[in-house]
Order: sequence, then structure tokens, then C-alpha cells
Amino acid sequence: MKTETTIQGLAASLNPARAARKIIGFVPTMGNLHEGHLSLVREARQLCDVVVVSIFVNPIQFGPNEDFDNYPRTLEQDSQLLAEAGCDIVFAPSVEQMYGKSPRLTNISVSEITEDLCGLQRPGHFDGVAVVVTKLFNIVQPNYAFFGQKDYQQLAVIRQFVRDLNIPLEVIGVPIVRAEDGLALSSRNGYLSEQERKTAPVIYQSLKNAEQALQQGEKLSEVLANIKAALTQAGFVVDYVEARTPELQKIDEFNQEIVLFVAAKLGSTRLIDNMQIKPTA
Repeated sequence: MKTETTIQGLAASLNPARAARKIIGFVPTMGNLHEGHLSLVREARQLCDVVVVSIFVNPIQFGPNEDFDNYPRTLEQDSQLLAEAGCDIVFAPSVEQMYGKSPRLTNISVSEITEDLCGLQRPGHFDGVAVVVTKLFNIVQPNYAFFGQKDYQQLAVIRQFVRDLNIPLEVIGVPIVRAEDGLALSSRNGYLSEQERKTAPVIYQSLKNAEQALQQGEKLSEVLANIKAALTQAGFVVDYVEARTPELQKIDEFNQEIVLFVAAKLGSTRLIDNMQIKPTA
């Protein structure tokens, strides 16, 4: 496995693969890797000849009160995990390598689907994601790019601008990886205290209870209220509990496939999760 820290170095490493028309798979990450990230790498390994993983903590997707400075940088540990998972090239650029020294005057903004859920709670976040992912797509030029469905809204945003801008690659969503107790794996889980970690799976339990209630005919509005009540009782501060169509349109009744979304803080840690639910035939 190679590690490249410059755009030019990455291009040199990928040129032979491009010349041989090999299939290039790409997994963008911010590092501090866990099994969820590694599932993306393994999926890429199955479908592609060459697997590139970026490790870059992107400053422009963090808000003023968020954890950019404290976000864990664990490149050595991450590299070992990636080598074991079958990664071929790690791209670990500096902020200056990605953004240069001159002010950035170009922005990429996806409207409508970024205006609520996490977009409402984290203004500017998805613009920062769109800019850095577009830059990485231009640098790596992959055939396939792999993203986790835990960040469902992010995945929808990326799919939207790939379509709108005619970026020549296919975006593949990979199912959520969970701990044995159901908690969706996330780098931010490491911020939880021991007691908070025991409480955190209530999010998944609430979603599972909601799925059962919906299948039994309970009204969607009541199910959403029950999720919020369960989380509040467990000690969460709820950002939102919402239902959307798979295309992120608002929906009031459970008469088609829906996605339930939850974002809530436990102590100082913000956790998100989602569950796709289809009506029984």
C-alpha cells in the first residue's frame, strides 16, 4: 500500500492504472477509521481493480462551534487498518495541498435537500462537503465512489451534484454498520463517556420500535412523537426526528417507503441515525 500526500504524487501512482483502463474505486474519509469505513473499503475491493482512500479532515465543513481542532488524527493506525482491508493507495493531503494559499472564491451549493435535517442544524456544512468531495473526485477521477448510508442526507447531496454536474462516476451507498447493541458506528462515538455509550443505543431501539409500530398501523405522527419522547426520557437533547421519502421529500403518512431520521445530542456528542422502512405487502 502506498501513501501519497500530494496531488502530483497521487496522479503519478494512478497513471499506470488509468493507462491500463483499470477500474478505480474511491472512499473519501476524515480518518479515525472504524468498521463502517472499512466496510466501504471492502466493498470497493470487490468491485474495483485499484482502491484509493483519502484521509483529510476538511475544515470548511465544520461550523464555528464544532470539533475541527479536536477531531482525532490517527493516520498511523488508520493506515494499518486500510492495508489489512485491501486499500492500494492512501491519499493524505494537507489543508494547504487541498486548498492552496489563495482565498477560495468558488462554492458548490445544493439547494432544497440541504435546507432541513442536518442542513438546518449545521449551516454551511453541506456546502463544505460538496466542495471537498468535488475536489477529491477531480483529483482521484474514480469510476466508483463509496459512501455510508448512515450519512443519508450527505449521500443524497453527493448523488445530486454528481448528476447535476455530470461528474463521470457512479456513487454507491453502503449499508450502515452497527455495534452489537445497534449503535451506528461513528468516529464521534469515541467522545461518549462510559455511561453515555450505554445509553446511546436507545436511538436504534427507538427506530426499531417505530418500525414495528408503523407496520402495525400506528400513525406516522404518533410514531415520530414517541421516538422523541423516548430519546428525551433517556437523556438526549433532540435536534430532530423526521420522516422523509427516500428522495428526502416531506411525508405525512406511511403509505410508501420512508426513511426515519434522528439527530440528538448525548452530553456534548451529536449522534445521527436513520432507518429505511417499507410497508408490508
